[in-house]
Amino acid sequence: MAKVSANYEVVYIIDPAMGEESIAATVAKFKTLAEQHGTAVEVEEWGKRKLAYAIDYKTEGYYVLMSFTSEPSFPKELDRILGITDGILRSLIVCKDV
Repeated sequence: MAKVSANYEVVYIIDPAMGEESIAATVAKFKTLAEQHGTAVEVEEWGKRKLAYAIDYKTEGYYVLMSFTSEPSFPKELDRILGITDGILRSLIVCKDV
């Protein structure tokens, strides 16, 4: 059976207290990870914004939108890695093909 690719979008929020260098390194890390496991990777940095509600007493977050095409196994792994990475406040992965 052939591997089926689908289009995904992930939005993740980085703790802005990490500093500019750490934020840039985190964005680069996830972009590289997506490029290794998928294609058509696009990263759009929305920058620092006020959160709708406080997360761990933080009121601001650095938002990043990343879209990519991959097989369904990668977003599960990406979600796991986002969950254990220091400085990631929240993340959401959505399949756009459904």
